[in-house]
Amino acid sequence: MTRKLTITLALFAAVLFSASLFAEDLLSVRDTPQEPVNLIFDTDMGNDVDDALALAIIHNMVNRGKCNLLAVTVTKSCLNAARYIKAFNIQYGHGDVPVGLVKDGVTPEDGKYVGRILEIKKDDGSFAYPYPEGWEPEDSVKLLRKVLAAAKDHSVVIAQVGFSTNLARLLDSPADDISPLTGRELAAKKVRLLSAMAGAFCFQDDQWKEHPEFNVVLDVPSAKKVFAEWPSDILFSGFELGVKVNMPGTSMLNDYQQNKYNILRDSYDFYRGLASGQPTWDLTSVLFVLRPEDGRGYYSISDRFEVQIQDDGKTRYTMNPNGRSRCFLTTPEQRIRVEEAFVNLCSEK
Repeated sequence: MTRKLTITLALFAAVLFSASLFAEDLLSVRDTPQEPVNLIFDTDMGNDVDDALALAIIHNMVNRGKCNLLAVTVTKSCLNAARYIKAFNIQYGHGDVPVGLVKDGVTPEDGKYVGRILEIKKDDGSFAYPYPEGWEPEDSVKLLRKVLAAAKDHSVVIAQVGFSTNLARLLDSPADDISPLTGRELAAKKVRLLSAMAGAFCFQDDQWKEHPEFNVVLDVPSAKKVFAEWPSDILFSGFELGVKVNMPGTSMLNDYQQNKYNILRDSYDFYRGLASGQPTWDLTSVLFVLRPEDGRGYYSISDRFEVQIQDDGKTRYTMNPNGRSRCFLTTPEQRIRVEEAFVNLCSEK
């Protein structure tokens, strides 16, 4: 056997061995298990603190090399929400991630924590969680178009954990100087999966059949449009999933005390109180696409269906093998593992 052939066979064996170390992905979110997931995070930051917990997971997965955070877009009309995200990104060492803000959307109020966080000062009078003076967020739709236009085809995952406003407007956006493609064409060409925390489904529990879920109810027309017209597959994390998995208050009390100033801990305290548990709606949409490996045993996926959003914001669905939508499902045992993952990943920094 020649030396060249020996080296070739050794390299081939190494590749096979390396591939065997990775569990099969349940979701099509990347080309190979070694690659990070290219993610856009679309959030109504400030309406609940699960958005902040989800963003912490994203940043910690970026640090692990498992995620490329391409942009964060805000789907509530609150400038302080965008400023908060900028400050949050800076705290986690990723201040260069672009931030977009919806125009004339719903819920313009700060909520319980985004404005208060920006006002916290250290003993020396400086802001504890600063953002650059004079900084302004980009327009969400323009930012979405710019990021998608620059991405490789079929490479982007979008986690929408707020209202559907931004993505509905993206679908309606015309060709412009950013791209000769319409928003619908960009979504079809560039996005491989939409992970949406929205709706309420009764695959496992009929209790939520009549539940008008918040992210849908606040902008029903946009939800109707996105979930009827979005060109890629959609994976729903329904209300019924996140409400059964809690971030325990003991984690906030015990795992975040190494520094006097911690933006996630302080946000949680303002919103929920450190001793209280928090449902993990938005975290599921993020974790399940950033850790898609079958071997982790976090979730399973429903059969395909079509979604219909009613005028009152309630979710209806019809099973259809050709439908674009599916739903995350979990067992009680899986929920324990998911909760442990949330505790570890949120407190990692």
